[in-house]
Amino acid sequence: MHMADALLSPAVGTTLWAGTAAVTSYASKKLKREIDDRTIPLMGVLGAFIFAAQMINFTIPGTGSSGHLGGGMILAIILGPHAAILVIASVLTVQALFFADGGLLALGCNIWNLGFYPCYLVYPLLYKPLVGNSQKPGRILVASLVSAVTALQLGAFSVVLETLLSGKSELPFGAFLLLMQPIHLAIGIIEGLVTAGIINYVRSARPELLETMAALRPLDASISLKKIMATFIVLAVITGGALSWFASTHPDGLEWSIEKVTGKGELPEQENGIAPVLKGIQEKTAFLPDYGFKPAGNDAKEGEAPPVWPGIEAGTSVAGLIGAVIVLGMIVLIGMGIRSFRRGCT
Repeated sequence: MHMADALLSPAVGTTLWAGTAAVTSYASKKLKREIDDRTIPLMGVLGAFIFAAQMINFTIPGTGSSGHLGGGMILAIILGPHAAILVIASVLTVQALFFADGGLLALGCNIWNLGFYPCYLVYPLLYKPLVGNSQKPGRILVASLVSAVTALQLGAFSVVLETLLSGKSELPFGAFLLLMQPIHLAIGIIEGLVTAGIINYVRSARPELLETMAALRPLDASISLKKIMATFIVLAVITGGALSWFASTHPDGLEWSIEKVTGKGELPEQENGIAPVLKGIQEKTAFLPDYGFKPAGNDAKEGEAPPVWPGIEAGTSVAGLIGAVIVLGMIVLIGMGIRSFRRGCT
């Protein structure tokens, strides 16, 4: 559900940039009270895992479409909402800057749609009440399914609303909505199942972690994170380095919906204003566009062979591993900056 710049007007894109900046500033301020030397690497490792996991699109049977994890619910449940929004914002920023996945004008929208809803609406208002004080696997499964579906439905609706407010007449509100919501319902069910599996693993390995983060308290020194950290590092390496080869070749839910409405997978790019300026910046920063090596020659797309599955490409593995490392490093730097600011104020 990574939006491209062509879907947005500058007014809508910059408004959501401002909204996202306000939310992440609020999260940073709140996180100063609870962040510690052990939370920071956990944030980084989980961010690396979510980056790698988002590279794997899974096919939605019978639709010709695919989806990928958003990861917002997983992060919010394990880290709490404030740390989670900073992690998902870091993942999406790295994807846009270095891999041309999602536009720079659309970055604020993407963070809002994939981060704000799960972290600040669904997690506190739906997941936590549904789970309550119980840590039973069945209850976590139900809460994860309901929460993941709700978060993705809110995000998908926001995409439709943002294109409407941007004046994109090629995407009529009703027709676009009737395609976006059902396909993201299917994606949400799969994300809910994956979320439940990961949370139940964390619950079995270190239940104190979930209890501490749910209460928005600093981690106690007695809580060992070595096993969980090692697990997510291994998962990030395997997922980004090898499992990414097996990503579905079908268009994702957003591209599929656009194609069904317009007959093509993307809208024409804007030729004037801030959008082409940001695209020029992205072309310079994206050293592994579309998670692979840059094609040789300017006409590489002409006569391009259809994608094969599995896509066993060295560029994909390199992108998965380097991207995970960049995300980890970026989050650690952000966490250290927040911690240093807190110490400077005391």
